[in-house]
Amino acid sequence: MTVSTPSSSAKVRLDTYLARQGLKHTRQRELILETFMGQSGHLTSEQLYREVEKRSPVIGAATVYRALKLFVEAGIATASQFRDGVTVYETRRAHHDHMLCLRCDKVIEFEDDEIERRQERIAGEHGFELVRHRHDLYGYCADCR
Repeated sequence: MTVSTPSSSAKVRLDTYLARQGLKHTRQRELILETFMGQSGHLTSEQLYREVEKRSPVIGAATVYRALKLFVEAGIATASQFRDGVTVYETRRAHHDHMLCLRCDKVIEFEDDEIERRQERIAGEHGFELVRHRHDLYGYCADCR
């Protein structure tokens, strides 16, 4: 996992959210955001904590967990529970769906315009206004079949 400087839009989004909520901008939150934005894929709060701990051993696991919740509320991150009730986080980006291996827990992300169009059409046929959705497919990856 690599660490880079967070995008300015993530910083602005967090600062705006914190101000609206009457919360302080702290160096700890900034370092956690920098570390989070430098990661790729899905990670647990524990995995992010281990990465943050490398940069600042004084930041505790509870602080990292609370920061992740703020990132989700601010629209910087998304949280998902794929299996076993463990929440994983990823940076918010263009919509995508997931295929999850039931044996090795591999997560394969995919995008499919046809699926998206069909969902919109089906929702419309039922008079349903689609606001958001999750599309998770469970099965076995090529390595585990």
